Formats: sequence, structure tokens, C-alpha cells
Amino acid sequence: MPLTAGIIGLPNVGKSTLYNALTKGQALIANYAFTTIEPNVGNVIVPDERLAVLETLFTPNKVTPTSIEVTDIAGLVKGAHQGEGLGNQFLSHIRNVDAVLHVVRVFEDDQVTHVEGSINAIRDIENIETELILADLALIEKRLPKIEKKAILNVDADLSKEFNLLKLLEETLNQGKPLRSLKLNAFELNLIQPYGFLTLKPMMFVLNISENAIANDSDQEVIAKVIEYAERNGDHVMTICADLEAMMAELDDEEKALYIETLELNESGIAKLIRAIYERLGLETFFTTENQQLRAWTFKKGANAQECAGIIHSDFARGFIRAEVIHYDELIACGQYHEAKKLGKVRSEGKAYEVTDGDIIVFRFNV
Repeated sequence: MPLTAGIIGLPNVGKSTLYNALTKGQALIANYAFTTIEPNVGNVIVPDERLAVLETLFTPNKVTPTSIEVTDIAGLVKGAHQGEGLGNQFLSHIRNVDAVLHVVRVFEDDQVTHVEGSINAIRDIENIETELILADLALIEKRLPKIEKKAILNVDADLSKEFNLLKLLEETLNQGKPLRSLKLNAFELNLIQPYGFLTLKPMMFVLNISENAIANDSDQEVIAKVIEYAERNGDHVMTICADLEAMMAELDDEEKALYIETLELNESGIAKLIRAIYERLGLETFFTTENQQLRAWTFKKGANAQECAGIIHSDFARGFIRAEVIHYDELIACGQYHEAKKLGKVRSEGKAYEVTDGDIIVFRFNV
């Protein structure tokens, strides 16, 4: 399954514009709340310059980059956790995503209404955060009475652990803190994984600025305040001009490169955003070249060879024999794959081998 990210925020902050920029999609954009009712879901290609280089070396019939699945839900408003503006329905669409992109409006535009009547990034962030906290709290308050008796009587050890952990989470949420502020261990995270707690998900605040702000390097005071706010829970912040990115998404590669150069930027905001998501989630990429197909795959940093084999297919992991590995840099230094094999640069690794970003792997398996 691809990495998944959910886009949230107040109405009219640029969520669907950002979605269109990411996916080259056609989500409806209009100057009124709840333009988006059903979620927009699309795939975002993860840019990786190494794929083009590998294509020249392997001359495959097909090249498949890795991707991110993005879900754009309707704007949230106060009372969303109770169903205001169909909030409960909207929030259910992002309970299973891997990360949350919270789009925050910073740009001023008299033609685009703001539900609060003014631009205030911290206030808007806190409004949405409160709704996510209350939505998570509602889940816990619904579950606790159902397991309290058995948990207290210790009839079921697992239920007792779940009850005690939920009480801790309840206390945290009642203090107005998101669950990601807690340092939960792997067992605890696994125990509450089915709940899909919204405030437990890695969060990135995407500040939607104007094109003028890029040129003039303005809005620095607002950006600094949001960074300070985000650092409390280890959240990330980045800026983007969604309108500009959506416009560039319609250009071909040559036109886009020229436009980026004109703006005196190193890369597009979308490329920076995707890389930031990868960094936030601790993700890396490995490559496979089997059956005349060159393909990039996303994996969690620290994963071993057998786990990465399972990303391709469960049979690869179940019947794992070995992984034949060469790193991208080593291959480029050798010039050709057959030359690398001749020089002994292609290594044979076992199940426990820790895959690194840029590894090119041939999995050997038998089922």
C-alpha cells in the first residue's frame, strides 16, 4: 500500500488548490464553505532524479516511481467533532492516513472569504487542533464504559492494559494536548492502532502564502510564530503558495523548470513538500529492476531486507532466500550493473540486512 496523507484545514484556506497542485487533479475550487463534500483522493508521484539515471543504465520497458495517496476533505469548522458542517463524516475519511497536512491560510485576499472574518494563523490552527482533540476524546469516552468493569476486575489482561492506556490518553486530551505529545512505546502504539486517533498522527503545518510573499520574503513573523507553536509537539512547518503550485502543475517539465528559475527557486514547493513528508515520517526509497521493469518503493527507515521484500509481495517475504544488493552510488561509480557484479560490488544479504536509501535490490525467494 502507498503512503497516505490527509489534507485538512478551515474552509477557503487552499486545501483543494494544494490537492490539485499535488495530484494534477481537478478538485472543485469555489469561494464558499464545503465545496468539497465527498473526499478527493489521488496519487502524487514522488520525484526522484535517480530514476532517470537508472533508466539509462537498465533501459527497462517500464519505469514506475513511488507515490503518495492524498485525501482532501472538506473544510472543518467549530463543532466538527459533533457533526457541525458534517465534520464527523469528513474526519472519518482521514482516520487511516499515515500523516496529516494541515493547510493554514496566511495570504490576504479580499475576494476570498475567511470563516472567522480575519487572517490569524495561530487561532486557526488552535481551532482545528481543538476539533481533532475533541474527536479523539469522543472515541475514548465511548469505549471506556464498555471495558471498565472487566478491566477493573482484571478479567482480561489485554483489556486492563487498554483501559489504563486509554485513561492516560483521556487525561492528555483533557489537558488540551494532542496524543502525539506523548512518548508511547511500540506496544502501546500497536494497542491503540485500530482507533485511528487523529492527534496521534504525524502533523505538518502547510502555510499557504501569496506569490508576493515568496518574492518579498514577507510573512516571516507569522511563520516564526507557527514554528514556535509546532515545536511543542515536534511538528513540522513549511510554506507554499498553493495557487502558484497549481498553475505550475499544468506546465510541462521544461516550462516548469524555466518558471522555477525565473522565481530564483531551487525546486518547486511541491517537491519540497513531498521531501518534507518523507523526512517527517522517516521514509526512504529502494529500487528493483526485475522483468524489464524499473520501480521505486517506499520503506520505513530501519526496515530489513525481508520486510522490504514484503512491501512488494507477501510471497517475497514468506519465501525469502536472499537479497542481491548494490547501492545507487556504487552502481554509478561502476558504470554498468554487469561491471559491478564482475567487481564483486553486488552483495548477497540475508533477512536481517538493514536496507538503506538508494539500494538497488534483486530479491531471491521460493514459495
